[in-house]
Amino acid sequence: MGKATAMTENTQATATQEARGFRRKIVGTVTSDKMDKTVVVECVSRKRDALYGKFVRTRKKFKAHDEKNEFKVGDLVEIEEHRPLSREKRFVVVRLVKAAPDTK
Repeated sequence: MGKATAMTENTQATATQEARGFRRKIVGTVTSDKMDKTVVVECVSRKRDALYGKFVRTRKKFKAHDEKNEFKVGDLVEIEEHRPLSREKRFVVVRLVKAAPDTK
């Protein structure tokens, strides 16, 4: 019975993912939490320069939905693509990866 339930949940998850399509998941740091139910997440990636081969750091900021206003500045969070929630919000905070250190 346990295996059948696990198989059913797995197929449901796969069916849901296929219906919604592939959704990017990105890890980044919360840089602003001043808006209601919204946080700004800065995602840093390293890309190799095509000509010289040097790694260049690129930064991109995304506005993400935070339903309970639970994430604070400095938290490392994972965000996932979502349907448009507002003019600029296209991501939802999925989980807290690492909490910010308390500086008090």
